[in-house]
Amino acid sequence: MNSEELVTVTIDALEEIKAYDIDVIDVSKITSMFGSIILASADSTRQTKSLANNVQVKVKAAGGKVYSVEGEQTGEWLLVDLGDVIVHIMLPNAREYYNLKALWSR
Repeated sequence: MNSEELVTVTIDALEEIKAYDIDVIDVSKITSMFGSIILASADSTRQTKSLANNVQVKVKAAGGKVYSVEGEQTGEWLLVDLGDVIVHIMLPNAREYYNLKALWSR
């Protein structure tokens, strides 16, 4: 599965569980570790966990690989490592505080 397909599958999985403020940031010129970051917001810790789970299920079903998931204990900020794509699912307060979009958009 190439990066574009991975991004498409991931966005579809996020939209299916009603994530909002979804941003895709191309970071290939900034780092060689991964090509894209996807940021998404959710209204509750239950929703962040459901979103992360749905992303994992859909990516695996499409033939992709999930390398790791972080943040499941608190659910305020979950990171799903898909290799060339890193997915951050955050509650609005965490997203505003860390402002990853400004950090990675150069």
